Amino acid sequence: MHLHEGIRLALMQLRQEKLKSAFSLIGVIIGVMFLIVVVSVVEGMDRYIQEDFAQEVFGVNTVQVRRTPSVQVNVSGQQRRDLARRPRTSLADAEAIQRNLSVPGRVGVETSASTDIRTDAGRVASGVQLTAMSEEILTIRTLRVEEGRPFSAQEAARGVPVAILGMSVAEALFPDGIVLGERVRIRGFPYRVVGVLEDQGSVLGVPLNNRVLIPDRSRAGRILPERGAVGNIILQVDNPAHLAVAMMDAEAALRVHRRLRPTEPNNFELETAESSLAFWDRISTILFVALPALVGISLVVGGIVIMNIMLVSVMERTREIGIRKALGARRRDIVGQFLVEATTLSAAGAILGVAIGVALAALVRAFTPLPAAVAPQWVLLSVVLGMSVGVLAGVYPAIRASAMDPVVALSHE
Repeated sequence: MHLHEGIRLALMQLRQEKLKSAFSLIGVIIGVMFLIVVVSVVEGMDRYIQEDFAQEVFGVNTVQVRRTPSVQVNVSGQQRRDLARRPRTSLADAEAIQRNLSVPGRVGVETSASTDIRTDAGRVASGVQLTAMSEEILTIRTLRVEEGRPFSAQEAARGVPVAILGMSVAEALFPDGIVLGERVRIRGFPYRVVGVLEDQGSVLGVPLNNRVLIPDRSRAGRILPERGAVGNIILQVDNPAHLAVAMMDAEAALRVHRRLRPTEPNNFELETAESSLAFWDRISTILFVALPALVGISLVVGGIVIMNIMLVSVMERTREIGIRKALGARRRDIVGQFLVEATTLSAAGAILGVAIGVALAALVRAFTPLPAAVAPQWVLLSVVLGMSVGVLAGVYPAIRASAMDPVVALSHE
């Protein structure tokens, strides 16, 4: 039997046995649909974290100097106490790193806290993310001012009370659109607005426009209790090939500045985007393996349903099989016919499952913070898996049909 003839007969069976075919398809449809949705969400999260999230949180070609690791897994109580005893990062640390840097780059500091901002007219913006920073952070984090200007290096060094507002803060405090030159109160201190940031979008559904930037040496910028302490030091190099050298320079500078003996461990952390995201890499690898395997259980169930439906089909078509064998059909022709039918059935279910899965992934991306992304290789794999289920499920019914005695089959009522 030619392949196209087998497919034609299989499609004819689908049309004639609609209810039976629907029950056969439903397992494959559900399995493939959830496989597409689950993998699309994980794939979208992986792309987002590796690209947008890493750039937003870490910056490009950067090393972060932190008091403690950003990700802490399986940390004992003693280790937590040791981390809590570490000295905070400080402006003096940042200056030591800058002096010891042997490659072209820049060092910036930042400290963040949540606060309320008020205007003299009585308007209030609540829960604003206040970031006290050096002017280098604007370059490191690629923060662009859409209206007005950024604060200068001289203003940052002198602690001049100037502020750059995020778009949502500017709209909440000054609905009439007149923002530049206006005065706001941050933590009780008056500040003059010199700029408004361009739209920052959001990270996993969290808006980034509800923020205000001020010089770290200004009065409201003293967020931490220790004098001169900062939340984070960021070192950025101009050439990514110099990143390893910059890390060694920073480590050496801090060890000398903090007077650590050669045998003493570092009491600070040096992190790059790659090292910090290694934890997510491990999680995503597990998800890419485990979730499709779990979803594959429904494909197995679908395969069992297809096999049972095909066995029923073999019993119903016993006389047809007998006539075909009496007319000269070989065993491989019978096997081929039923395998093609089972494969066509599962392929139709896989295609429907892919279509529904892609539509659901689009809905997830449109109406939730999850950045679902449908990758072509997973679509292809889903169809192949669906067809494989049909082939495996159809083997036993096909062999059983081909083994029938034509005389017995013809006498079957």
